[in-house]
Amino acid sequence: MFDTEFSYFKEHQEELVKQYNGRVLVICGQSVVGVYDDALTAYLYASRNHEPGSFMIQPCSPGPAAYTVTIASSVT
Repeated sequence: MFDTEFSYFKEHQEELVKQYNGRVLVICGQSVVGVYDDALTAYLYASRNHEPGSFMIQPCSPGPAAYTVTIASSVT
């Protein structure tokens, strides 16, 4: 669903971090269309200006931790 946007972020992560470290990006296609201080503001902007499903909201920080999540569960 966000293959293009995710690939763009990963390919350009180093240069994006140099510019926007700690900010939240709105990526549409292969372009950053917005830079915000928090995810809520990014979402509000993106949802008013772009079709649902046409953009990705991505925290901008270095390393794979920026785009991976670890979920732990305990099964008893």
